[in-house]
Amino acid sequence: MNNQLLLQIPTSIQQQAWKEAQQHSHKIAQYNAYLNRVCLYTFLSWLNYESDEAFSNSSIYPSEEGLYSILEIVNGVAIGIGRRRILLIPYENIDSESLRVPQEWLDIPTLVSDYYLAVEVDLEPNPEECTLTIQGFATHRQIKQLGKYEPRDRTYILPIHKLTKSLTVMQLTLDMQMREEIPELPILSELDAQNFLELLGDASIYSPRLRVDIPFAQWAALINNDEWRQQLYQRRIGRLVTKSQVKTNNLSKWLQNSFDNGWQSLNTLFNQESRNLPYSFRYHEIAAKGTSVDAIKLIDLEMRLSNQSVALLIGLTPENDRIAVRVQLHPAQGKTYLPFNIKLVLISQSDSIIQEIKSRTQDNFIQLKRFICPAGKIFKIQVSIDELSVTEEFLIEPLTFTQQ
Repeated sequence: MNNQLLLQIPTSIQQQAWKEAQQHSHKIAQYNAYLNRVCLYTFLSWLNYESDEAFSNSSIYPSEEGLYSILEIVNGVAIGIGRRRILLIPYENIDSESLRVPQEWLDIPTLVSDYYLAVEVDLEPNPEECTLTIQGFATHRQIKQLGKYEPRDRTYILPIHKLTKSLTVMQLTLDMQMREEIPELPILSELDAQNFLELLGDASIYSPRLRVDIPFAQWAALINNDEWRQQLYQRRIGRLVTKSQVKTNNLSKWLQNSFDNGWQSLNTLFNQESRNLPYSFRYHEIAAKGTSVDAIKLIDLEMRLSNQSVALLIGLTPENDRIAVRVQLHPAQGKTYLPFNIKLVLISQSDSIIQEIKSRTQDNFIQLKRFICPAGKIFKIQVSIDELSVTEEFLIEPLTFTQQ
């Protein structure tokens, strides 16, 4: 290998990179994605087809699909080589004397690499003359120990003259430990994550990673989570539409006997139309002996249920600093059985299905397994049949249990 690797950028790669780069929220992010993808595809092709066998079987990290959420917010692309990772930091017509690595790639466990390559990308007007040059590389440990941290743009800076020029050295050290120990990230609650996603999902914020009102540790905890990072990307490109269709119910207020969004206390409904309610509702209220809060809401899934509503019951029981939650679905309006094949689903804040149950013939109610929800947690309950569904979102605020 030459001391500085020079590669031609194929026209087909430029076209592919430009097409993929359009899936970002604004022009700056699009061009950043284009530059990174040109660099990634060209270098990855060389690794897999022309380099030494030690670099073969290389792949995009974390995945091709995962690139979108990363390139929306930060410069750099990673490649996996067995148990090791290398990071490419592209520059266009580099005139700087330093390698500048965004802090995310050095201090976030899921993004940390072993080797960091400075890549000069030369995009000429004639596509056939476009090239990239590997200026050299440094290890994670070198950058952490020798690099200067710049808090203004949250980057680590290492002079170019301190980089190793020959990639042969990288090849020979692939079996060695090149990473410095990094501190663990703080735990970010679902509530805090949702607040950050709401704020940073605004595409007019060109560089969400540099928000001074959000400490890096919290930002890092947010994007260290693949699902949250994907949600951030979807929000910024305007594809996350389900949130605006779901109303959030504050369960902290329920414990103070305050209901909204069509919910009402089970006690109130007993007094109004007790003859129309299933026995099991009254049984649960009596069994709780005043220690729980139960609320009910009628769910109408349009004509699919032949104008029959179903009743969604949520029961809450405080347990120290948490809440035990039970969820049931009952027939309403004097009906004995639930509609066949109606589903009751528990969904996490990141839209993962946690529990799901479906009614059979002559089921007079269905229920989810009782679950525990800590303060700061958000969950969703969905009632669906065929292609029709209704989703309710629930929030338990911190300090709920001190407010009773």
